[in-house]
Amino acid sequence: MNPLYLASGSPRRRELLTQIGVPFTVIGADIDETPLADESPVAYVERLARGKAAAGRALLVGQPTACVLGADTAVVLDGKILGKPLDQAHALAMLMALSGREHEVLTAVALLDGERCQSRVVSSLVRFRTIDEQEAARYWASGEPRDKAGGYAIQGLAAVFVAGLNGSYSAVVGLPVCETAELLGEFGISCWQDIPAH
Repeated sequence: MNPLYLASGSPRRRELLTQIGVPFTVIGADIDETPLADESPVAYVERLARGKAAAGRALLVGQPTACVLGADTAVVLDGKILGKPLDQAHALAMLMALSGREHEVLTAVALLDGERCQSRVVSSLVRFRTIDEQEAARYWASGEPRDKAGGYAIQGLAAVFVAGLNGSYSAVVGLPVCETAELLGEFGISCWQDIPAH
């Protein structure tokens, strides 16, 4: 079976890939994440997922069968990408904008070997209950939102803000496991590899 590399520093993505029984090695994949002029959010996340996979693959010289998985997640409100918070004021402004509303979370996943690259983009809708400013400030003080797209982590403390979800929970966390498993299968990598037979 082809060796799999995950081009991501995200502990959430590592956990989700481990959850479906796929062995992998983490590699770095630093790329410029600046959106291009007039780039749609869907095109943006797919470009970044593919870019991360390509950056990781470039590090694997002399490993022709290696596959690299890249992923990217964006929180989108009113057609605009909400990035990671720059500071407390930015984080609170994002949380207050999301308060009492529905927003879209886009996650792209890309798999690249020496010859081909396949990708998928998954859209999920998340609805927040109303959040007051004191709550938002307490959430910022927890430290959790500092490196998160849109300034929150659905799998963490921010779960209390989520009134509804239409789509893939794992995609909102950072890796759509259903679509990822399908992609891996297309590249000859099976899930549940480390589950003992009974």
